[in-house]
Order: sequence, then C-alpha cells, then structure tokens
Amino acid sequence: MLKDILMQAWEAMVFNRRRTMITIVGMAWGIATVVLLLAYGAGFSRAIEAIFAQWGTTLIGTFPGRTSEQAGGDKAGVQVRFTQDDLDTVWNGVPGLIHITPMVSKDVPVQDDLHTFTWTVSGIYPVGQEVMHLPTMTGRFFNGAEELERAHVAVIGSEAKTKLFSGSYPIGESIRLNGIRFTVIGILEAKMQEGDNDANRQIYIPFSTMSDIKDTKYLDGIWMNYTGDHELVEKNLRATLAAAHNFRPSDHNAINVANLMEQLSQFRILSIALQVLLALVGALTLGIAGIGLMNIMFVAVQQRTREIGIEKALGAQKRHILTQFLAESFVITAVGGALGIALAEIVSISIGRITFYSAIADHAENADIYLRISPTSVLVATGILVITGLVSGMIPAIRAANLDPIEALRYE
Repeated sequence: MLKDILMQAWEAMVFNRRRTMITIVGMAWGIATVVLLLAYGAGFSRAIEAIFAQWGTTLIGTFPGRTSEQAGGDKAGVQVRFTQDDLDTVWNGVPGLIHITPMVSKDVPVQDDLHTFTWTVSGIYPVGQEVMHLPTMTGRFFNGAEELERAHVAVIGSEAKTKLFSGSYPIGESIRLNGIRFTVIGILEAKMQEGDNDANRQIYIPFSTMSDIKDTKYLDGIWMNYTGDHELVEKNLRATLAAAHNFRPSDHNAINVANLMEQLSQFRILSIALQVLLALVGALTLGIAGIGLMNIMFVAVQQRTREIGIEKALGAQKRHILTQFLAESFVITAVGGALGIALAEIVSISIGRITFYSAIADHAENADIYLRISPTSVLVATGILVITGLVSGMIPAIRAANLDPIEALRYE
C-alpha cells in the first residue's frame, strides 16, 4: 500500500511538473543555505581552535606583580619576586601538572657576520618545548645534557633564521647573543604572527646558560602544562603562590596568570552562539521554502477536491487521504533536500577556504574558515528539513482528509 501511495504522489508531481520543480528548487535552496551556514559556523569554531592550538591550550603562565591587598602584617604595594624555589613550591602544591619551566628573558643584540638585530632571548628548561609548544622545523631543541653543561646552543624562530641566514642552511652556524657566541641547533616552526609581533623572532637557550646574559636569581615567569580542570589548576596555583609569598589568593595584581584555556572557553561560547544564530537564520530561510510548499499543497488539495470526493465515496478513510498528501509533500521535500545537500557540497568544494585570520596575520592559513560539510551539519539540516516538510504538508493534508465527500463530489 505504501508503494502505491508513493507512486500516486510521484504521478501527481509529474503531472504538475512545473509547479513541482519550482517547489523543489525552493526546498533545495533552503536546505543548501542551512548546510552552508552550519559549515561556516563550524569552520569559524575550528579557526579559533587553531589560533589557540599553536600555543597549546593546556598552558598556564604566571608572572610576578605587586600586591594590592594587605595580607596579614604586609602592606599593599609589595613587589612579588619568583625564584627557582617557587618551581618546587608550585610543582608540589598544584595537582595535575605535567611539566614546569622557569623563564628569564632579555632583549639583547643578536649578530652574525653581516647583521645586527635586537631580539628577545629567553632561557628555559628543555621541557619548555612541550610546555610552550615549540616544535622545530629544522634541527632540534636543546636537551637535558646541554642544560647541565651550560652549553652555548640556541634555537631560533623562523623569521630570525630568514633575517640572519636568508636561504642558507643555519644548523651548526654561529651567532652572537649580547656578544657571546652560540651555535644554532634548531629552527622553530612558524607561528601565526600579527603585524610586527615578534613571535617568530624569539630565541631560546638553556636556562643555565641564560645566566651569562642576565642574572637568573629572579624569574620573569613560570610556565606549566597540566591535565584536568583549568579553573581548578589556576585556583590552586594562586593559593600556593599566595601562601609562599604572603599575599591574598584573591589579589590578582600580586601575580598575573595567563590561562589559555579560560580565554579559549570564552571564545567557544561565542562560537556556539554564532552557530546557533546561523542555524536559526538557516531554519528561517528553509521555513520560507516550507511556506511555498504549503501553498502548493493547498492548491493541489483544491484542484483535486473532486478526486478526493470520489476516493471517499469508494471507501477511502481519512488516514488514507492524509497519508496520500503527506507522501506527496515528503517526496518533494526529500528530492529538494537531496539536491540541496549536493548543491551545498559543490559550493563548499568550490569556495574551499574563506580568508579570516590570514587577512591580518602571517602563517595563519590554518586559522581561516574552511567550508567542510560534516555529517553533523547534514543531520541537523535534515532534522530541520523533516520538521519543515511535516508541518508544511500536514496542514493541507488535514484539510484534504476532512473534506465532506458529498461537497467534494459537487465541487467543479
């Protein structure tokens, strides 16, 4: 019986092919809009994730500040200073840490035989490569043995390599940092860089060797990566350092904490809100196509009123008439949906990438918006399509099912 109903619906569509094609095009356009808007929203979310991923999302850095709340007998305005003892304090007091490294930085002259630049040199532990997400493009990062030996080795950023060595091979070459000779052992992968940001001009050397350039008694910062809840880790970090340096944990001026996951969480909320908004816009667009389908079905009911009367006179029940017109609306919806998804796929492949972060940053192609149609987007769009087709077809179908057979037979 279902096969007969579907065949009857198909024959009705073929008989009114022009009207049917216009309706199918409207439904296809609507579903393609929904799918592409969802793909755009997902692409925006992926772009934000890519921006943060270059630094590592489970990353926290803390930097000394000045107290602003009186704690115990100490007055406000006391300078907080970190030492290497704080590394053990934080490591033992904050659960969930994976690695921890001190950092001491200084802007110094960086020279080779032909060039002189003033760039930032930072001393960190070898584990800093994992903590701060510093993958090498060429060569390697310094190791524990070089840290213990206070080796004069350096890992330089991609832009620093270009400015110092141009197209020549830099590994094994010498540079002078603040007049002290260092051997280049690695080149870092390029990071996304806005304007004159120095992210790709950074130079990293072993923390022990940094004492040749700057006094390392007091640290400029402490970096760590972790597992678990980022808010809890930050809370424990503040409490641990507050107890060690005698300030209130609520005093956010005493230490500055850079919590990348907290910032990413805020952007994720905005991304979700954008995706919901785009889905709503797409649903409204598809709803307009649904209104067109509803109007066409009302016209079909009116044109086939006498036919409905004959069917009822021959014993057709309400549910048969209802199913007949619902089947017709669902066939139109299904064909339009399939064509719409195919159209969305063609458009997404044709467009591919939409310039986003790369418009203002170098090496930021991964943070552009890529229109990739995911199964989730198709499922969500299909759900909206089914609801639209059901509502658009149900109202005319109910009207057809409730026609009085005698009045329908008299209809001209």
